[in-house]
Amino acid sequence: MALLDLLGRRWAMRVLWELRDDSSPTFRELQQRCDGVSSSVLADRLRELGQAGLVENTGDGYVLTEQGMTLRESLVQLDDWASRWQPKADD
Repeated sequence: MALLDLLGRRWAMRVLWELRDDSSPTFRELQQRCDGVSSSVLADRLRELGQAGLVENTGDGYVLTEQGMTLRESLVQLDDWASRWQPKADD
């Protein structure tokens, strides 16, 4: 439940999405990638994701940790499932 609470916070999933490749964006670059999220919200999310062991600042920029990369793999599987999901239509 703690992970779902963290991932459900505004911009948390977007930050993880923007760190999915091998680049290591700086704070400002990450803020631009996230369509201009406020600096205070981005700082909060990076701090929370860092405390959870999912994101780290290398000094050159932000990257997913090893744990963050395994979460990314799990989220890709969830995305695959969601693309096949067909919610029941309201009658």
